[in-house]
Amino acid sequence: MKNKHNIIWAKKPREHDYPAAASYLSLIYPAAPTRKLVKKLRRALMTQFHAKDIFRASRLPLLGANNFHVKKVRAKIARGHKVSPLLLVRDEANGQVVIADGYHRMCGVYSFDEDAIIPCKIV
Repeated sequence: MKNKHNIIWAKKPREHDYPAAASYLSLIYPAAPTRKLVKKLRRALMTQFHAKDIFRASRLPLLGANNFHVKKVRAKIARGHKVSPLLLVRDEANGQVVIADGYHRMCGVYSFDEDAIIPCKIV
């Protein structure tokens, strides 16, 4: 999927994104709920949201363009390589969205365009 800002998105998350999401989620949730969330993420349909809305919902700080990992994402975008969609979890108890995988990708994309439409899976 290519958007108007020349960011080329992969059609689905990469396989290694799911264990990365599980690793992060296991810091927040016990093992059983983490496994269930990752299973749900694997089955979830692709959707999309604006970068600025995901940031607002996540309540995370924006990493600057000089962050090592954000630089890597920015370079990937500039070279026209595909970017993997985000994996998101609704944390209803706290009224926010957890970026289970893709925080650096989100920051890299946002640094180009806060209105960019970002494909993702959300549960």
